[in-house]
Amino acid sequence: MRITDIEITPIAVQDPPLLNSEGVHQTHALRSIIKVTTSNGLVGWGETYGDDVMLHWLRAVAPRLDGVDVFDLNHIESIVDDELLTNADSITTDLPAGAGYPMANAASVKTRAAVFSAFEVPCLDLQGKSLGRPVSDLLGGRRRDRVEYSAYLFYKWAEHPQKPYPADSWGEVLTPEAMVEECRRMVSEYGFQSIKLKGGVLPPAQEIETVRALRAEFPDLPVRIDPNAAWTADVAIAVGQHLDGELEYLEDPVSGTRAMAEVARRVSMPLATNMCVTSFPDIPEAVREGAPQVILSDHHFWGGLRKSVELDQLCATFGLKLSMHSNTHLGISLAAMTHFGAVARSLAYSCDTHTPWQTENIIVPSEELTFKNGSVAVPTGPGLGVEVDEDAVAALHEQWRTCGVRTRDDVSPMRAVDPAWTGDVPRFFTL
Repeated sequence: MRITDIEITPIAVQDPPLLNSEGVHQTHALRSIIKVTTSNGLVGWGETYGDDVMLHWLRAVAPRLDGVDVFDLNHIESIVDDELLTNADSITTDLPAGAGYPMANAASVKTRAAVFSAFEVPCLDLQGKSLGRPVSDLLGGRRRDRVEYSAYLFYKWAEHPQKPYPADSWGEVLTPEAMVEECRRMVSEYGFQSIKLKGGVLPPAQEIETVRALRAEFPDLPVRIDPNAAWTADVAIAVGQHLDGELEYLEDPVSGTRAMAEVARRVSMPLATNMCVTSFPDIPEAVREGAPQVILSDHHFWGGLRKSVELDQLCATFGLKLSMHSNTHLGISLAAMTHFGAVARSLAYSCDTHTPWQTENIIVPSEELTFKNGSVAVPTGPGLGVEVDEDAVAALHEQWRTCGVRTRDDVSPMRAVDPAWTGDVPRFFTL
């Protein structure tokens, strides 16, 4: 079963003005949809980042995969490595300081892993379809039938500064009371059984107040906070001590493994990361330092679903736990995340998801990929178990063509409100 055609379609989905330590989300989030067709007429689907640099590498690699067997994933990985290592200087970026950009260095382990993952997932989808088995079976078999996700809360503006742009239905959320209302709606609509707060936006004392308000309103739901390295170690320690017994875990309060370990020695709750341990070469230092204790996996940048299984096995070996990171994603990625969540032995916490913030999708609605009591059933159909709505893909491609957004950049839209904004962290040096 060999590859005969690969279509790469950039799309843009509307995104609310969600705030984080770096700035504010743009009006649109970018994704790439990968459609792989084989010699026997089967079609496999994948979803990944959609910025111009990622598109460059996807389009560079795709022609080299013509005729490759979809089961020969090691060969596909070698093609990706060769293309990016040989032509690493073929593209440059011109990004504002502080821009959160995963694809800037083509030769890096993380970039090559992300590009390979984009092709691995549709190949696994095809393998499953050819065998009549779900992807979770290809990864070793389900350990659970449902995967739990958390309410992902953001401080946010009522609307984007760019006009005209439609206001979202969530309104302004800049106070503890408004955040409680945001969470109440998410729990009501999705049934989430845990809560994650994106912090690093307001002064830490105010975010402590928000966590306490959430704990008071939802005493049975565990709460975690992620300030994306906006705090110094002293601030992180102070926040952790103020919230002793209140947090499920503290995610990326500071930048770097050694700083995380310094904080971990002074607080009671586990520390989690998707910033300082993001590829396999990062793991030895984390093990030596004893922190972070929780890794937020993400098949998009860890090298795909099989590499995520390898990460899971390493976590089991070294006594680390897993959760799962989320960027703005649609249904193909949600399905892939759920298949991995089904097989991961070290998965000890509910996973992140941006699904409540998205009003558009590219898959035909199904009973399995529906949130019930905060969890998603693992698809049992062949492959990823999703049906892609190609008309929806086409419509979102047209939106990509006209929206003008071409890279992930939370700094520039913040500068529309604060011209002096840099997005640099840490931002907060005292409570």
